[in-house]
Amino acid sequence: MAQGLPRSAVVEPQPEEPRVTAIHQPKVLSPLQTARQLAAEFAETAAERDRHGGTPKAQRDALRRSGLLALSIPRQYGGLDADWCETLEIVREFARVDSSIAHVYGFQHLMLATVRLFSRPDQWQPWFEQTARNQWFWGNALNPLDTRTVARKFDGWREFSGRKSFCSGSADSEMLIASALDESNGGKLLIAALPSGRSGITLHGDWDNMGQRQTDSGSVTFERVRVEENELLLEPGPLSTPFACLRPLIAQLTFANLFLGIAEGAFAEARHYTLKETRPWFKSGAAHIGEDPYTLHHFGEFWVGLESVRLLVERANALLDEAWRKEDGLGAEERGRLAVAIATAKVAASRVGLELTGRLFEVTGARATHAALRLDRYWRNLRTQTLHDPVDYKLHELGDWALNGALPTPTFYS
Repeated sequence: MAQGLPRSAVVEPQPEEPRVTAIHQPKVLSPLQTARQLAAEFAETAAERDRHGGTPKAQRDALRRSGLLALSIPRQYGGLDADWCETLEIVREFARVDSSIAHVYGFQHLMLATVRLFSRPDQWQPWFEQTARNQWFWGNALNPLDTRTVARKFDGWREFSGRKSFCSGSADSEMLIASALDESNGGKLLIAALPSGRSGITLHGDWDNMGQRQTDSGSVTFERVRVEENELLLEPGPLSTPFACLRPLIAQLTFANLFLGIAEGAFAEARHYTLKETRPWFKSGAAHIGEDPYTLHHFGEFWVGLESVRLLVERANALLDEAWRKEDGLGAEERGRLAVAIATAKVAASRVGLELTGRLFEVTGARATHAALRLDRYWRNLRTQTLHDPVDYKLHELGDWALNGALPTPTFYS
């Protein structure tokens, strides 16, 4: 012990504490955070890809790697267990920057809903599991208004032959939902889930429209394609129960979210360009474009329109979740009221979106028409997709409800 120091003042040597090295776990992103990261990447090339059209292979593969193709699949089948509010929010997130990607991504979950609603559990459960495990893309070759594909019946199987148009997302897909008219049953609609690469199926790269240019919405040819009985969606079958009748409503609401997302993206780009590039008109007396009275008036109108549509769309999304959770307990009356809410949202999203995307040049000015910017793509994409089914007939259904209390009759479009 040191001389002259009390024992309490002597510091005895202590064994070294074991050094703890912090382990930094990688941050797990939520599906929405993942979608936002992807959307930021897609935005960098969206305008140029709009110019070229064709299949956005790199972007589709990024979706595969992200795991988001299994977003709406329940967790027990390997999916992310998202509800419709979350799924449609991500459709909208993509639509703000790239409505072609949003379209085929929305159809991914519409096709999964189709097999869930129209087929037996021993059919849709394995399809869900394989989709989640292998990150399958599902394409659409349903189009019930195109009656050129027929089905012939053989012992234990069918044969599809013919052609289908508007087959969104068919290219670079692993599975297709396809339909044909059953020759043996008076032309009744048959729907099947088929591997896209099956012998006799030809996916044509013939989509060259003014908008939605990377949706691969061209045609598919079926040449004596063998369809097994367990690939047909017969029980309960198309539009057979109020729950099965949710399928067309999911399609309509997917479009409403798509339209709103396009309009929000156009608004964001118009706002950015206006603040950074646009000059006030010489007669305005404004020192900065942010003080121009007519510019402020336009943006005020844009805002009111968007806020109105957001409320209608988000309300419809929540109502769809309520209906979906009831499954076979869903009644025809509740399904009909949901159809009214979704039709209302879709009409509003169509009108507001077309007005905003057409008028954005009134605030951005003449220089914003430069071809490289491709700001017209918002209107072209929206105009192309809003023609999917006529708004006039949606208004007819809504008018019949508003005046006569008649709920929409379930079809593949209502």
